[in-house]
Amino acid sequence: MDKKQSRMKRALKLRSKIKKLSAVRLSIHKTAQHIYAQVISADGATTLASASTTQSDIKTLLKGTGNMIAAAEVGKFIAQKAIAAGVSEVAFDRSGFKYHGRVKALADAAREAGLKF
Repeated sequence: MDKKQSRMKRALKLRSKIKKLSAVRLSIHKTAQHIYAQVISADGATTLASASTTQSDIKTLLKGTGNMIAAAEVGKFIAQKAIAAGVSEVAFDRSGFKYHGRVKALADAAREAGLKF
């Protein structure tokens, strides 16, 4: 089993638990250059809020987009947008990525900005 298959297996396990809870989820995806975050409704049909390092309003605040500082900014923005959309509590879907580095920075920044998970 290669690295991607292991990540996808972890993601499936995590998403099945979140689906049983029927909770709104904060889903993230990361690449080497960017990090993306979405708040998705409990039924999985609609995206309530989104933020990423590719957006111009976030990109102008940053020197680079593939670091922990950028992930923290995305975490702040996604929390602000989610709270504006009426969501204050989410389940954190890390998409099989290990809770370390940029993933942890995004989660901590979202918590500090007011999201509960």
